[in-house]
Formats: sequence, structure tokens, C-alpha cells
Amino acid sequence: MIHKLNHMLERRLPERRVFLRSDSETRYLRLSPLTQLVAVTGTSLIAVWMIVASAIILMDSIGSGNLREQAGRDLVLFENRVAELAHERDMRATEAAAAQERFNTALKQISAMQSQLLASEERVRELETGVDVVQANLRDALKARDEAQISEEQVLAKLNGDANAAKGMTPQDMESTVDVLAVALADTAAERDEMALTASQAMKMADVLETDLKLMEEKNDRIFTQLEDAMTVSVAPLDKMFKAAGMPVDSMLATVKRGYSGQGGPLTPITFSTKGGMMDPDSMRANALIDKMDKLNIYRIAAQKAPFALPLKNSFRYTSGFGPRWGRMHEGTDFAAAYGTPIYATADGVVTFSGWSSGYGRLVKIQHEFGIETRYAHQSQLLVKVGQRVSRGEQIGAMGNSGRSTGTHLHYEVRVQGKAVNPMIYIKAANDVF
Repeated sequence: MIHKLNHMLERRLPERRVFLRSDSETRYLRLSPLTQLVAVTGTSLIAVWMIVASAIILMDSIGSGNLREQAGRDLVLFENRVAELAHERDMRATEAAAAQERFNTALKQISAMQSQLLASEERVRELETGVDVVQANLRDALKARDEAQISEEQVLAKLNGDANAAKGMTPQDMESTVDVLAVALADTAAERDEMALTASQAMKMADVLETDLKLMEEKNDRIFTQLEDAMTVSVAPLDKMFKAAGMPVDSMLATVKRGYSGQGGPLTPITFSTKGGMMDPDSMRANALIDKMDKLNIYRIAAQKAPFALPLKNSFRYTSGFGPRWGRMHEGTDFAAAYGTPIYATADGVVTFSGWSSGYGRLVKIQHEFGIETRYAHQSQLLVKVGQRVSRGEQIGAMGNSGRSTGTHLHYEVRVQGKAVNPMIYIKAANDVF
């Protein structure tokens, strides 16, 4: 069969001989047509394979370069966005502090106005009492004047010829009686004029006090409006933050209230009226503001207990996010920075683990309120112990490369009721507040 194949291929590929000559002898290699065909075919296949492989490698290199460039651009955009969000967070924190300061100042003004209002009411009551006394004295003076006029008329009638009435009275007695009546009339007229002047002054003072009271009420209304607006601006971002993080707001507020249930002090409901009965509108508005302030304080307490902060304060690179990676679930977020970069707790809590943990390397676990746990892995140094209470922003360790890690970075996890969730949900939710 091989002989037949060689015979068929001999027209296209005639037999060739390769001579090998040495000093003493000459040899040759016979290349049959089939051998030549196999050699040519093998060489061609090898050449085609090399061309295709080179093209694939070249295309892969070009594609990888584009992907790296795109990844670099995305990283730069992300870092710029993080810087912008950090700046916006600082601005929001400054605005919140300013709003709190304005609220405290307004609360002091309300307290001062309450004292002034109570003093004004007391003065009005005193003036009302004085007016009543003046009116009573004036009525007595008028009555005395009328009686004196009647007596004067009787005396004049007697002096003008009433002989029967004048019997038994000497001219000296009659003159003395007239003098007494004249003095009494003069005193009564002077007392009447004084009472009338006092009553007029009291009415003017009452009008002035009524005007001052109206101006104070208008000022109170403006202050209440400003305070209500400030409270709305302060509470709305916090409410939006907790809802964006998917936290049950009602149960969270109830949990915080149970832990902070003491009463008394500046948040006790107040009353602006001392007349009893139902509360006036200002008292109702003041108590509504106090309720909002109580809610704001509860929100701020809860914000300290949930991981809304970044675990790093220095510059960093965001190297890997939450989700599937290389066929496995990546249950956290990776931040890369220099070796030894400080790592901070993202919320108040208690350290439940601090040590070496397999692939995590040097690991810290912190248990927070509302069933939330945070984990900080691959550290180079641990600064906290099990059972230690930490506050948000307190340093707990330093960045390293321990455990299953390809380089210096922090692996940061957030778990709710034991289930891993994306940490960026909390970090992004807090961008408008902190």
C-alpha cells in the first residue's frame, strides 16, 4: 500500500536523495514521495498553528491592555467620586453642627421669651387689679361728691331764708359748716382728679403691654418657624439614610428608646401659659419641636451604632467590591493602602474576636446594635481585645497582608443577622449626612 502511494505521488513529488559526504565515504538519504508529503504537511500545520497562536496572543494582549486602561480610568473616576463624597460628607457634617448650634441658640431665646411672657402676664394681672381698685375709689369719690353737693344745697337753702331750718343756728355755726363742706368738696375733687389720672395711665400701660405681647407673639412665631424648618432639614437626611440602608426605622427607634428611657431635663414637655386649661398653640408647637429634637437625638444615637462610616481615613484604592469573584462569592469590600495604615471601627460596639482566623489572617470582629457585625481582615497589627467596647472612629488595628491575600489591603465585611451584605450600602447611604 505504501508502494502504491509512493507511485501515485511520484508525479508531484519525485523521489529525492540527500547526499552526506565525509572524508572517507559518501552516504545518502532517500526521501520517498510519501515522506516528503508528511514533512510538508507537518511543516505547514506547524506554521499555521504558530500564526494562529501568535494572532490569539496579540489580540489577547491588545484586549488586556484596553481592559487595564478602562479599569484604570474607572478607578480614577471612583477615587475622584469618593473624594467628592468625602468633601460633601464634611460639608453636611458642618451644616448639621451649625443647625444644632442654631437650634440651641433658639431654644435659649425661647426660654428667655417664656420668662418675659410670664413676667408680662404678671404685670397685666397687677395692672388689672390696680385698675379695679382705682375704679372702686373713683366710685366712692363720686358718691362722696354727690353727698357733699346735696349737703351744700341744703345749707344754701337754709342760708337763703329757710327760717324753720335755721332756727337754733347761729351765724358762726352756719359759717363753720360751710367751710367744712367746702374743704370736703375740694378734697373730693382733688381725689377724683388723681384717680382719673391714675386710671388713664393704667389704661395706657395696658395698651403698651398688649402691643408688646403681640410683638412677642409674632417674634415667637418667626422663631418657631425657623426652628421647625431647621428640624426638618436635620431629621430628613437621617431618615433617608436609614431607609436607604434598608434598616427598619420604627423598630430601630424603639430599640434606642428602650436603651435611653430616662426623663427630665431640657426635653421634658413645656407649657407657655400659666392660666390652666388646654395648652395654647405656642405650647403645642414647642412640644412638637421637642418631640422632633428627641427623634433627632435618637437618630444620632442610632447612627453611632450602625456602620455608616468608612474604616479608613487615609487615602486608599477601592480594589474589589461585594459579589461573585473568580467563581466564588466575595462577601466584603477591599480597600488597598500603604502597609500599616490605621483601621478604624465604623460604629460603636463590642469586640467579639481579635486574633488569627485562617484565610482572614489577623481579624477583628465587632458586634453592633440591631444584629449587625463588622469584620476587618488581613491586618498587620491588632490593637483591641475580646470584650472591649469601641466607639466609631476608634483605631482597632493596622492594614497588612496576613492570611490569604495577594497584597496589602483591608477586607471589610458587614453582616446582618449573620448574613453578609454589601458594605457600600451603608457607606453610600451616609454620604448625604456625614
